[in-house]
Amino acid sequence: MQCFVYRSQRKADTYVYLRERDAFGLLPAPVAANLGPLHFVIELALSPERKLAREDVNAVMANLAGPGFHLQLPPPPELFDNS
Repeated sequence: MQCFVYRSQRKADTYVYLRERDAFGLLPAPVAANLGPLHFVIELALSPERKLAREDVNAVMANLAGPGFHLQLPPPPELFDNS
């Protein structure tokens, strides 16, 4: 399954995976407005065997097959142990 990855220029460390290149109409209007302009990063071939750095490839593929997009949010801030 091919996908196209875009980086939000408004939200740090936020990426959108789309099943079609430049198919921004797949994004719900409130999501698109919140992300602002999107910058193309890379085209990927996804398969169940492929490893992604921060996402479960099966979840990404399911979202692309369903609504047509997957939103990758920044990781939660790490909690520091001050002991």
